[in-house]
Amino acid sequence: MSSQTFTTQLRVRYADTDQMGYVYYGKYSEYYEVARVEALRSQGLTYKALEASGFMLPVMSLSIQYKAPLFYDDLFLIESNIQQTSQTRLTFTHHVFSDQTLVNTAKVVLVCVDAQNRKAKAIPAELKRLFD
Repeated sequence: MSSQTFTTQLRVRYADTDQMGYVYYGKYSEYYEVARVEALRSQGLTYKALEASGFMLPVMSLSIQYKAPLFYDDLFLIESNIQQTSQTRLTFTHHVFSDQTLVNTAKVVLVCVDAQNRKAKAIPAELKRLFD
């Protein structure tokens, strides 16, 4: 299936760093979430509207490969690629860059579920249009 790439720019906050001065490894999943939400927003679809229409996209799996650290006040880019990988699943791949250095890569698989019964549900038309 087709895919699209989106770019989100963020800056490391002091609260995101650990005692060693690195961005704490668990913070990256938050950065990926911001990138996913902004990717949808850039296409005119908010996550809030998606939930209001009865759909939710919980994370099914997350894998990260760290290449280099980020530090307080670093400006960085997240390049996000989104693909529909089944009738009910979306896969986001994220590449984080700082000063053109690859910091890490991640793969996040989301499953589309009905907001009421929490069962897998086909990806809605307003989200599928991102792949057409």
